[in-house]
Amino acid sequence: MTDNPATPLLDRVHVPADLRQLEPAQLRQLADELRVEMIAAVGQTGGHLGSGLGVVELTVALHYVFNTPEDRLVWDVGHQAYPHKIITGRRDRIRTIRQGGGLSGFTKRSESEYDPFGTAHSSTSISAAIGFAVANQLSNQPGKAIAVIGDGAMSAGMAYEAMNNAEAAGNRLVVILNDNDMSIAPPVGGLSAYLARLVSSGRFLGLRELAKKFARRLPRPLHEAARKTDEFARGMAMGGTLFEELGFYYVGPIDGHDLDALIPVLQNVRDAAEGPILVHVVTQKGKGYAPAEAAEDKYHGVQKFDVITGEQKKSNGGPPAYQNVFGETLAKLADSDPRICAITAAMPTGTGVDKFAQAHPDRTFDVGIAEQHAVTFAAGLAAQGLRPFAAIYSTFLQRAFDQVVHDVCIQNLPVRFAIDRAGLVGADGATHAGSFDITYLATLPNMVVMAPADEAELAHMTYTAAEYDAGPIAFRYPRGAGVGVPLPETPELLPIGKGRIVREGGKIALLSLGTRLAESLKAADQLEARGLPTTVADLRFAKPLDSDLIRRLMTTHDVVVTVEEGSIGGLGAHVLTLASDEGLTDGGLKIRTMRLPDVFQDHDTPDNQYDEAGLNAPQIVDTVLKALRHNSAGVEEARA
Repeated sequence: MTDNPATPLLDRVHVPADLRQLEPAQLRQLADELRVEMIAAVGQTGGHLGSGLGVVELTVALHYVFNTPEDRLVWDVGHQAYPHKIITGRRDRIRTIRQGGGLSGFTKRSESEYDPFGTAHSSTSISAAIGFAVANQLSNQPGKAIAVIGDGAMSAGMAYEAMNNAEAAGNRLVVILNDNDMSIAPPVGGLSAYLARLVSSGRFLGLRELAKKFARRLPRPLHEAARKTDEFARGMAMGGTLFEELGFYYVGPIDGHDLDALIPVLQNVRDAAEGPILVHVVTQKGKGYAPAEAAEDKYHGVQKFDVITGEQKKSNGGPPAYQNVFGETLAKLADSDPRICAITAAMPTGTGVDKFAQAHPDRTFDVGIAEQHAVTFAAGLAAQGLRPFAAIYSTFLQRAFDQVVHDVCIQNLPVRFAIDRAGLVGADGATHAGSFDITYLATLPNMVVMAPADEAELAHMTYTAAEYDAGPIAFRYPRGAGVGVPLPETPELLPIGKGRIVREGGKIALLSLGTRLAESLKAADQLEARGLPTTVADLRFAKPLDSDLIRRLMTTHDVVVTVEEGSIGGLGAHVLTLASDEGLTDGGLKIRTMRLPDVFQDHDTPDNQYDEAGLNAPQIVDTVLKALRHNSAGVEEARA
């Protein structure tokens, strides 16, 4: 296996219409070539690997059987869609995936007509597919909607809300349950494949409807016995009673790597008059690549790696990742405080909760992809006197906003929110960027919002949150490694709503929140070199603001600039409101707010993203100079 493998059959497939010209006997070879091409590409770029390897055969079968793009294929989450991208006209760009200006790591409507719906957060596919199916139904247009959803994504309530409403879509809706964790079904073999093919056939479906009509005419005890016999005959091999109760005709489980079994079933499903239909497919993450199959995480997300050995390119060490600082600090605090517990929504490693779980497994709760439940569960724990930490990515906490408001803030319950992936996140792009949490949290009464400038402050804030019992408190921190400051032996208890002066100046004041502090200090150096003495404050709190500190800086400096890694409506808006309420701008003070732009930024390296956002040192300097109307900022001197 090389970085540029020989793929003679795949070379002939540019779009799914080409795939449908192949003979069924050729599809096994095509799937093998598609798998090695994906491995070779991700080896060069890094990205999501294991999940895509698990759906290679399923991808081939779906595009072979269904008439995409007229039939709408929605991949839940979308990180498993790399094989789909390769055979839908994007093979020539697959080695740009997750790179600046390249393909997205998820499905994206603007990228291809074969991506009818953008998916990067889980459990949305069935709802969207119902929308496509019903829209076609109402407009009398052809086309089915196929949702491919993993068993992990099925842990979210939204998937069941959608299935409860799926009957409206009728036979235009097909749901593929991709069971890749063996959490629902045992291994499948020839018998279950035969049964799946049998029960999806038109003959069986017709006989079943006929039997139902006949059974209704029987006396009630016999009618009930006939119904239970039918359920038992299918449930014994397939276990589909739950899905049947939700209005689906259930088929499966079937081996998702056996094309000879998979294609006839999908053809039967495609042609069935009954519906909606759920096809239960069992796959293996990392399938066909030994290093991924052997790895505990099945190479879910990888750095660039050697295709032959599977060895990933390692980083050169450096400071610890923020999530690990949080997890390890919380675990130490819990050693002496039995009230502390941690909750994550299917992201234990990404949030650092895995570190806590190693030390305190009985106080660690992974609730699955269920952020709404996670927040209200934490509220219940807090109401009973515990000290819960809900560790959730910023972009995923958005999904539980109502629970934060209704279940936590209105009741003023001391839930601690550890918010990972704050700010821009690089290769994952707009769908995973933590752009809005300062804005949507700092607007809520009773909420305290903190942001550390470095990993040492994160340790302090974790301890401060643990000790804060007066109401809800949140602290946000970015993806990746810290800045390299020493970690404290013993964390400090920070006074709520108090910032700190990092350096003193006299003319310019930079008010930084979070990890833009390093860029603010660089900007201060450059301003000092221009003869502009600059104060830099690390505010630490977006709410409550350190009004005494801000008031003093506004009354002793000519220009005040706020700097934050968040959207409009965050720190800058709160500082402007304070200045307006107290008349601090009446004497001619110049205030500027620097924040993320009002756009969804595409994926790139974090440095490039922050440069594009205008939040690096050169842009901070330029903002100050423009406020002062210096020529060097590209603005003409103000003339009298």
